[in-house]
Amino acid sequence: MENILLTLNIIFAIILIILILFQKSEGGALGIGASQDSFMFSRSAGNFFTKATAIIATLFIICSLSLTIIGRKDLPTSTSVIDKIEEKEDDSLPKIPKNNN
Repeated sequence: MENILLTLNIIFAIILIILILFQKSEGGALGIGASQDSFMFSRSAGNFFTKATAIIATLFIICSLSLTIIGRKDLPTSTSVIDKIEEKEDDSLPKIPKNNN
């Protein structure tokens, strides 16, 4: 299940990047469209890309949250981060040898 969600997340990310790059530039010079009279970047195409971007972004976020929830099941439960640090410090301290005199 986790592999399927990871694959979907990568696919959604690639589609999201492509949709964002196809959108009409609002004044910057980084848009792909050369002119605003182009058929591909008409008003209706802009609305389509905007809606598609919102849908794919929502699916990407849901998929990312699902991966986080599934991945969290494998983690050991702990009460505090401070407890973990104290356990590591106790194990890393050198032991004092006993005097056999």
